Amino acid sequence: MLEEHLMNEIQRTAAAPAPAGDRAPSRRSVRRPLLIGIPVTAAALAGVIALNAAQGPTGAGASARATAVEAPVVSIETGSSEQLASTVEQIAAAAARTGLPDPGPGHYVYIKSQVSYQSTSVDVDSDRSKTWVQPLHTREVWKSPDGTKGWLDEPGQQPEGGITLDKDAPLSKPVNGQDIPGEAVNFSYDWLKAQPADPDALLTAIRAAGGSGRDRDQEAFEEIGSIIGEQVVPSRIAAALYQAAAKIPGVVLVQHSQDAAGRDGIALARVDEQRGARTELVFDRSTYAYLGSRGVQIRQEGETEPGTVVERTAVLERGVVNGQKERPAGRRTA
Repeated sequence: MLEEHLMNEIQRTAAAPAPAGDRAPSRRSVRRPLLIGIPVTAAALAGVIALNAAQGPTGAGASARATAVEAPVVSIETGSSEQLASTVEQIAAAAARTGLPDPGPGHYVYIKSQVSYQSTSVDVDSDRSKTWVQPLHTREVWKSPDGTKGWLDEPGQQPEGGITLDKDAPLSKPVNGQDIPGEAVNFSYDWLKAQPADPDALLTAIRAAGGSGRDRDQEAFEEIGSIIGEQVVPSRIAAALYQAAAKIPGVVLVQHSQDAAGRDGIALARVDEQRGARTELVFDRSTYAYLGSRGVQIRQEGETEPGTVVERTAVLERGVVNGQKERPAGRRTA
């Protein structure tokens, strides 16, 4: 049903009449971070909505959607494998020393971020593409440890007050550290906690959870970014996760990157050869703490120029709370 709804949205966007002098563009693919238990097609649907918002109000709830803005452009720094191994060891060591809270039944993982994601439009007459991004905005996510319950509040991009991410049953139930064959992995806290703190085994498990037909190495790298961006990861697993990322072919070190909050840092990066965009996972160059991510176009793709920042995130707050919609220190949403 979700995939069918997405295709209907895409077709309506492509076919919708435009005001005179302002031809409405159709929708091309978009990547968003994986949400708790939500297929990537749902994330792509969010990009369709963002594009509709850029064209103007399209019906009920349109006033809550933010207008898309033109993507910024930055200088492209060449990545290198030099110092990659030593830097990853520093990142892993810092992660292993971090005393993160251990969520239990009734708790929720809470992540507050500043984000901006890509929306690429294509003019149906000229077939020229244009990359737009959402304005930087706050995104708050609550996730239960087993991945079955959650809430997303993203003002301007979701209905006012947020949307539920609750599921009726777990998408993946670890059995002696293994997943039930045929079940989709939701990379919940419980799933991560059940994994071995071994980089090779962890990378194998993440790759096995893929299967979209894309570049499996790129898929694994982006999945690791999604996990560390919106999850509390047990320290021993976090260390192994960073080491696993460095084992993926094509991963390099970029000496200067920047998260959505403007914080400068070093980055583990990999180019998606299909899209020509580089995903950068940004770390503080002194503490080696994870800051956020950035996606930079490396080669020309339609009208999207090299250096275009197609997405960016910054983790502002991460913790464990006692209830859905509750913020650290007992603060609650409306």
